[in-house]
Amino acid sequence: MSIEPGQAAPGFELADQHGQTVRLADFAGRRNVVLVFYPLAFSGVCESELGALRDAGADLVNDEVQLLTVSVDSMFAHRVWAERENLEFPLLSDFWPHGATARAYGVFDDTRGVAVRATFVIDKEGAVRWKVVNPISEPRDVDTYRKALADLA
Repeated sequence: MSIEPGQAAPGFELADQHGQTVRLADFAGRRNVVLVFYPLAFSGVCESELGALRDAGADLVNDEVQLLTVSVDSMFAHRVWAERENLEFPLLSDFWPHGATARAYGVFDDTRGVAVRATFVIDKEGAVRWKVVNPISEPRDVDTYRKALADLA
């Protein structure tokens, strides 16, 4: 079962596509976080979803909001994918221990060994304020993230 709105968001410390450590705590008191779990880089639905996030631009990365994406892919795979797709936001590697962050959020698919499609909006105080969890084959809509963020304002 995934983390529910109103609960504290589990902390994490993961490497981005450049090998820089990113912690949820880095944004405490400063920015709301849109935390997007996806199964795997270089897959069709993930490519279209992350492309939509890229195209959303300033709606999801600004002084009030930080977009963070997470998959079990390695930092090296993320780097190549980010360069190929022009993804400038952090792509965080939940590679080892395998899927530990996705497990903490309750969105790891043990059968497939990847995260399901889940998004959590976390407020500046570290509480989950909104979530959506979709099956691996079902994409999410960026407009729902915009609405969830507007509801925080």
